[in-house]
Amino acid sequence: MYRPLRRGEAKTMATNETEMASREIITKAVVARGSRLSQTTHQIATPHAPSSILGCWVINHTFVSHKAGDEVEVKGAYDIDVWYSYDDNTKTEVAKETVQYVERIPLSFLDSEIIGDAFEVRTRVTEAPNAVEAKVHGAGAQVVVEKAFSTEVIGETKLCVYVAPSCGEVDDEEEKDDGFDDGEIIIEDLR
Repeated sequence: MYRPLRRGEAKTMATNETEMASREIITKAVVARGSRLSQTTHQIATPHAPSSILGCWVINHTFVSHKAGDEVEVKGAYDIDVWYSYDDNTKTEVAKETVQYVERIPLSFLDSEIIGDAFEVRTRVTEAPNAVEAKVHGAGAQVVVEKAFSTEVIGETKLCVYVAPSCGEVDDEEEKDDGFDDGEIIIEDLR
């Protein structure tokens, strides 16, 4: 079983009379993660004073994200459509409004060996913006929208790995005999 070296540990290790060396490699890896669930209340203006709310939809969601310090900042927009009745429930209309937002997702850092400051941010919507409540409020409508995001920050980091002296490489022309016929399946009883 291989494990990374700890600080101060020797860079070589004897195993079964074979020396194994370690190397530091630089690779891209997930160095931080975060997630956020939020609810936002919006006041939607309607041309007429609503009698009741008949329905509400949140559509056309778009967003971009980038790392900002110890957070990921998500900037986005969506349309809120509120179907309502007015004139004592005798007429209906749909009020539409585009809403812009900024969400900040706090990060938990997984790696302290981050190299440089070039990062790739991958953010996905885990819960699309959805109207969880819509009600008459004064001469308009009040809508509560819930949404959730999950994000990963990918950066360069340094890892220490064990390197075997030989991986049992075989010439392309010479085929290694592993004791199995091609296509033969052997199942061993492990009881």
